[in-house]
Amino acid sequence: MPLTLVPTPVGNMEDITLRALRVLREADLIACEDTRTSGVLLRRYGIARPLLSLHLHNERERTERLLAALAEGKRVAVISDAGTPGISDPGWLLLRGALNAGYEADVLPGPSALIPAVLLSGLTPHPFLFYGFPPEKPGQRKRLFASLEAQPYTMLFYVSPHKAERQTAEMREVWGDRRAALVREISKIYQEALRGTLSEILERLTQGVRGEMALVVEGREDSLSRQRDWKEVAGELLITGFSVKDAARETAARCGVPKNTVKEFLLGKSS
Repeated sequence: MPLTLVPTPVGNMEDITLRALRVLREADLIACEDTRTSGVLLRRYGIARPLLSLHLHNERERTERLLAALAEGKRVAVISDAGTPGISDPGWLLLRGALNAGYEADVLPGPSALIPAVLLSGLTPHPFLFYGFPPEKPGQRKRLFASLEAQPYTMLFYVSPHKAERQTAEMREVWGDRRAALVREISKIYQEALRGTLSEILERLTQGVRGEMALVVEGREDSLSRQRDWKEVAGELLITGFSVKDAARETAARCGVPKNTVKEFLLGKSS
């Protein structure tokens, strides 16, 4: 295949497919965000191919160069520092340009942070809305959050450590104190999922949190339906191994009922 977008591990280097390794070995040229970062992965698997940087600041210029390589009949593989290129990383402009020019292209299945983040959040995984990184400018960001206030689907954002606290506070201001989860360091040694309300996550962020992060937030739900089934939710949590205290806390966050009310119900159920 002339052009192939190849997912690479988001953490653990073992999270790469045999097919991905074969495509990288057969490539005439590998475009990557950072040649130093990608070099570590490629050396791990004994792959020595010519590298060309393709990042946010040179993407348009390098796209022209890579299209020229395709025109010469070269096989080009595209990787990012981690995950699937073309989503929140460079690669899409080149893919679009190649398709428009009539070149064959492929995208391999493989590692991506967004699917583990959605599932580890414990929130409804389908449907969900993936946005990526919120806008840098505060005004644009607040307008975005306001436009999503009535969104009924679970929402996933990528956030950076030094912006996560401010952006989480803005979400809470616009959306209220919804259930959410901050999933960080996916597939790495210190992987962690912080679940609770936006306020609880914000409190944790004020203590300092590092690493690559994804913030998953529940969509807007009908308050009456949430009140109606809280006993069913609490009972299911108890059955699946939650303690009374933790089940009460989780049910309160999910269904908007007082934690003590849930606790009293569960104590009566378990006695």
